[in-house]
Order: sequence, then structure tokens, then C-alpha cells
Amino acid sequence: MIRPLTPADAEELAALYRANRDYLAPFEPTRGEEFFTAADQRRRLSEHRDDRYRFAILDDGAIAGTMNVNDVLRGALQMGNVGYWVDRERAGRGLATAALAELVVVAFGELGLHRLEAATTLANQVSAHILTKAGFEPYGVARDYLWMGGRWVDHELLQLLNAAWTERD
Repeated sequence: MIRPLTPADAEELAALYRANRDYLAPFEPTRGEEFFTAADQRRRLSEHRDDRYRFAILDDGAIAGTMNVNDVLRGALQMGNVGYWVDRERAGRGLATAALAELVVVAFGELGLHRLEAATTLANQVSAHILTKAGFEPYGVARDYLWMGGRWVDHELLQLLNAAWTERD
């Protein structure tokens, strides 16, 4: 369902971002024109950072979206922030739900994290539902959390602790 993204995915990923540009605009930070090019996606996928893990969400082998663990903090926190999106044409088929279930296993297993956090706009109830199905619990609202569409947008904050996830099994 998920696999790490590589620079070889740049063309396919850029095309998918271009096809979903308007669809994603209400849910993501404002992107510059270069973001939608294969060259910029290749550059981004070539960057090695210890605080970010990027995955392709797969649909019959094709990239259907991305799922990331960003801003990973080690030390006493052992946490990261989850973000994801799925192609408009494939939305509503359970791809994000299945991919998130896999990502949680990777995050709490292979990555050794203790806590995952996610944030979604107050209007994005679909994403909030996907997160709560995976065990994430709402814990507050962050006012003016993210600059999107030329303005600061409030977000609901959700969390999943490794111990709470383990107890679900």
C-alpha cells in the first residue's frame, strides 16, 4: 500500500500534483510554480533529511498520493507529524485509510516513534474521519496554524500514542 518515494518517482509525482493542483489547494500551503515540475520533485526527493520520511500511496502499482512523517523529533519526544493526500479520482476508495494503517506500523515499529500528530483544517471532516478510524484522538484546535490560500487557517490537532495504538490490537 505504501513504499518510500525515490527520485525515480519525480515525473509521475509531478504529473499527479499538476492533475490535483486545484483539488489540493484548499488543504495545502500555497505552492510556487516550480513545485509542480519534475525537476523540483526530483530535487525534493533527492534531499536526505533525518526528520522526514516520504512514502507513495499505491493503487495497483501507480502512485495515488503521498503520505509523510514530517518534523520527526528524537530525544525525549520521539514524535512526528503525519500528512497525506490522495488523487481526486481515487478518493473515497479507502486508499488513505489503508495507507495510514501501514504508516502507523512503520512509525511505531521501524522508526521507533512514541507519538504521531496530525492536523487538519476544521472543514476537512473526511481527513479527520480517516485519522480517527486509525486511532488518532482530537486534542485541540490550533488557531492560525498554517498559511494557506493567502491567509492563516485554524486546524484541529489529533494525536496517536504508541501505547494507545498497541492496546487496540
